[in-house]
Amino acid sequence: MSIYVLFIAVLFCLAISDLMVGVANDAINFLNSAIGSKVARRRVILIIASLGIMAGALLSNGMMEVARKGLIHPQYFFFTEIIIIFMAVMFTDVLLLDFFNTFGLPTSTTVSLVFGILGAAVGMAFFKVGDGAVIVVDGVEKIAQIGDFINSSKALVIISSILLSVALSFVFGIVIQWLSRLLFTFNIEKTIKYYGALWGGLAISAITYFIMIKGLKDASFMSDEHYEIIQKNTLLIIAGSFVLSSLFLQTLYWIFKANPLKIVVLAGTFALAMAFAGNDLVNFIGVPLAGFEAFKTYMANNGNDLLMGDLLNEIKTPMYFLVTAGIVMVITLWFSKKAKNVADTELKLSRQDEGQERFGSSAFSRYLVRNVVNASTFFSTVIPKPVVAKISKRFDRTELEKSLKKEVDPPMFDLVRASVNMMVASILIAVGTSYKLPLSTTYVTFMVAMSTSLVDGAWGRDSAVYRITGVFTVIGGWFITGLAAFTVAFLLSTFLGFTQAIGVMILVAVSVFAFYRTYLTHKKRESASLIQDKDEEEIHPAGSLLEKCNNGITKTLTEVNDLYSNTIQLLIKEDHKELKKQLQRSSDLMKKIDKKRANSYQNVNTSPMADSIEATHYYILTLDYLKEIVHCATFLIEPVYKHVDNNHKPLTEPQAEELKGLAAEVDNYMKLVVNSLDENSNDKLDTIVAEQAKIIGMNKEARKNLIKAVKKNEIGTKNSLLVMSILAETRNLLIYTSNMMKIQNDFTQSLKN
Repeated sequence: MSIYVLFIAVLFCLAISDLMVGVANDAINFLNSAIGSKVARRRVILIIASLGIMAGALLSNGMMEVARKGLIHPQYFFFTEIIIIFMAVMFTDVLLLDFFNTFGLPTSTTVSLVFGILGAAVGMAFFKVGDGAVIVVDGVEKIAQIGDFINSSKALVIISSILLSVALSFVFGIVIQWLSRLLFTFNIEKTIKYYGALWGGLAISAITYFIMIKGLKDASFMSDEHYEIIQKNTLLIIAGSFVLSSLFLQTLYWIFKANPLKIVVLAGTFALAMAFAGNDLVNFIGVPLAGFEAFKTYMANNGNDLLMGDLLNEIKTPMYFLVTAGIVMVITLWFSKKAKNVADTELKLSRQDEGQERFGSSAFSRYLVRNVVNASTFFSTVIPKPVVAKISKRFDRTELEKSLKKEVDPPMFDLVRASVNMMVASILIAVGTSYKLPLSTTYVTFMVAMSTSLVDGAWGRDSAVYRITGVFTVIGGWFITGLAAFTVAFLLSTFLGFTQAIGVMILVAVSVFAFYRTYLTHKKRESASLIQDKDEEEIHPAGSLLEKCNNGITKTLTEVNDLYSNTIQLLIKEDHKELKKQLQRSSDLMKKIDKKRANSYQNVNTSPMADSIEATHYYILTLDYLKEIVHCATFLIEPVYKHVDNNHKPLTEPQAEELKGLAAEVDNYMKLVVNSLDENSNDKLDTIVAEQAKIIGMNKEARKNLIKAVKKNEIGTKNSLLVMSILAETRNLLIYTSNMMKIQNDFTQSLKN
């Protein structure tokens, strides 16, 4: 019996963990429209969302029917079997969601839980069928089959709902955003006074309908009679809400000049947060609560194992469970760094401006964009030009882009798009719920955000392939969620079926280790992002452009010098593991330089030296040389790593000594360059050029020695090709660095002039 007390304790610990990782992933559903449009300060947005979460938690009945009887038939499982199923489900859910959070990918908590339950139940069903279990169906005994324990039709409904959610959300988002942009244009300051209150009234009436149908459906005080009355009078309630909210918003605009769209976005944030807590809360605590109910039944039977038919009965959750769950969710919302990481994925995919993209391009995205461009060209020739010109004028962003350039930290999109995101998501989720279609909140909100950004032209020719790749990466993750949840839960259920308490202890240890590893991974990614952001600030409006540029260059040159010296030493030692780390360092440095070059236009445009064409020209040239220098380091490390990785013959002793001497001279040369940049002085330029000539002479001599060794058959082909590559990249490194210093000299002179 003490074993099962331990199981229940672990289940509730997992419930708290699941609340934390679940909120971190689902927070994007109700926060991103408000955060992306900067409708209010982040603190205000979080307060409103927190109030919505607490309201939803208090109104929820807290018991997930799917966890108890929606996907499995508990009356055919004994307590000792059902508790193992629930343990496997919770371990799977926590580990899977934490993995997605670490890499910033939004997914569905509902899908992960549902497929986890299916996988764990199938795993336990194998045990029972293998033991020749007999079940009673409609009063008749029969030999059990795996299908008897599983409600397989439910899984098909969930899979179909994924496709339905994605398709409907994307299509409706495009249509409504296009109509709303046609109405408001991008210059909403002029159009808001004419249509703002009516649009806001329409949006709030949709949100009201959403709250009633989705948010209050499972509220503890909502009886079937009351819910039926609401459904019968839906149109009347929506019409009344539209009239009253329109009048209210128009009055606020007349008296306080309050923007109606801000109220819509904040109200939508509250509504989605409330619905999330009221309904998705059960995704996180439904399984542990079902396990707790099973344990109480087990204890009431004096610890005798029995079938869990009692789980088919209606069960209400104590209020203190709901309050505690709500508090945990609110704390996670405020302090989870991984929640920000997941939110950034959607925001960067939907942002209006261009810049460094998180995702690369894929063959499919390039094919799709190419065909869309060709199709748009065809339709532009078919549709009358006056119609095209008039529509294009409504979608013109020229004035908006000019005003945004003046802002230090502009919003990622405007309030029109944010309000459409809220309204369309609310309508689709509410309609789906009223027709008992299991639409995923995550799928709907994400796809609506993507469709509205597409209409607004955020996916331009320069960003479309990357954004489309990102969207399909996220969608692919949704399908992987179901497959991974089923597979992992199946394996864990089987493992726990054999190992019992020992297996639980092992899984607890594995979970703690997994959390620690993902924490380190997230911390490393976050640190790299902070360093990158700091480096971008190095070349920014504040202070001298030359000084800021020099600071960035010295950091890069110091790292390149370190990479060069380490690579030569590790090649001599044949240290495969450390060479792989150097290769990763060079790759990260290359990405950093690429990002800096991608943002060079914004840096130059906002720089106090932007009026100096000459200085700006030298600044861009400096970045180009810096990229070539980093390329040299990468092209040097790659063949060295491959040589050691393929276990080719090591360097001869004379070659090792020669490369050591060369590396020492390169180190002195780089330090001389860095000192010159730190002092912001060109007095050492002649010394730098002389030192470069000296090392190139050494390089030439090393090349001759290599040719002599080849002629004497003292070294093999692989060895000679490797050393030749090292010498070539060393020479290029010296030339590019020296040329960059000459550019810096010209840079300084242009600033003086």
